[in-house]
Amino acid sequence: MGETKPKKRIWLRVLCIVLAVIIAIAAALGITVWCVWGNEISTVASMTHLRARNDEHQDGSIYSMEVKGGFYFDEFRAQGGASSDSELIDFITGNITKGLIDMTIEESDIGCSAFICRTQSGDYLFGRNYDFSKTNVCLTITNPGNGRHASFSTVDLNYVGIDPEGDVGGLMDKITCLASPYAPLDGVNDAGVSCGIFMSYQGADTVATDQRDPEKDNITSTTMLRMILDYASTTEEAVELIKNYNLHDSANTSFHYMIADASGVSAIVEWVPAAGITDTGDNDGSARTLNVIYNYNEMYDEMHAGAQFDYQAITNFIITPGYYAEGEDAKGVDRYEHINSRLAALGGVVEDEEEAMRILQEVGRRNWNNDDSNSITVHSVVYNLTQKTVYWVGNENFGDSTATFRYSFGGGLVQG
Repeated sequence: MGETKPKKRIWLRVLCIVLAVIIAIAAALGITVWCVWGNEISTVASMTHLRARNDEHQDGSIYSMEVKGGFYFDEFRAQGGASSDSELIDFITGNITKGLIDMTIEESDIGCSAFICRTQSGDYLFGRNYDFSKTNVCLTITNPGNGRHASFSTVDLNYVGIDPEGDVGGLMDKITCLASPYAPLDGVNDAGVSCGIFMSYQGADTVATDQRDPEKDNITSTTMLRMILDYASTTEEAVELIKNYNLHDSANTSFHYMIADASGVSAIVEWVPAAGITDTGDNDGSARTLNVIYNYNEMYDEMHAGAQFDYQAITNFIITPGYYAEGEDAKGVDRYEHINSRLAALGGVVEDEEEAMRILQEVGRRNWNNDDSNSITVHSVVYNLTQKTVYWVGNENFGDSTATFRYSFGGGLVQG
């Protein structure tokens, strides 16, 4: 009987040692996982379902996500960017999930409208409609630090692989959404620089821009917008950044952009072939070069005669003079003319953000005779570039506080 207690003590000691080893291993694994994926874990944990889908009104769900860390975009630029969607996907998969989970970036035909104007109090505004079909969106907030700007942007989750007919479900769907910073459609940064991407339907069969200057790095459509939000403090800085890259449009579609800043300077940037080649002959994306049209460009002198401010608008056709021959199709010219007519009547100056939002409402897809397949305005947003604030409405639910969101740097995101 005298040996029983010592044996029990020995086994108890062994059990404690084994448990301590297991705990230590688990802790080490936990620390390793956190060191490798800490930012991604925090980002996934921040994802919030802001508004439920409404299939009767063709509304997808609205989410928000606060992205932690730099999401490897410095590394993306350092490697020379990407010259195709597949290269971009390989980079995202290899860095964000360390190759363990495949991720996607997709794009589709989209139709949109935007403009820059001024308020009576002197604030500069960037208004934008995103036209597509029913889809889920994510209000994506980043603050990467290390000399990069904080930003707010809107992401169509269809482009990162989330089924538009369903919600973001379990953990795998949320991990998929980690690609969102690479797929913004519009946004603003804490310097008051805003940018939007717009399909331009170039070429007889919509041919993508595919520049091939061996002296330049490469970039794709939405990553160019991300670069502007992260690194540009003015419109001119954004244009200089763009000049350093070959643009490779995604999904065999063509895009152009509008950029604006807190000083009221805006620019439309687009890629067109040599003078004399019109849209029907523009079938070689590698022959396109960058053209920049500022809102103080001479082409606006007549349009803005008598205006207090050089406003600017964009839809889905190339602005560059001479690009279309007589009778050639310019997508969205009707919306463009309506916006310019409204702004001309106001001298380019609206009363406030609410009036700017009403102009967006007028060309929303439920009010407009569509000239393409897009049937829904997924979101309407007014960025105040002076105050660095956001006024965002989902799916033409104007006046509905549950579909309205406001954001400010330092103040965060609020509903209503």
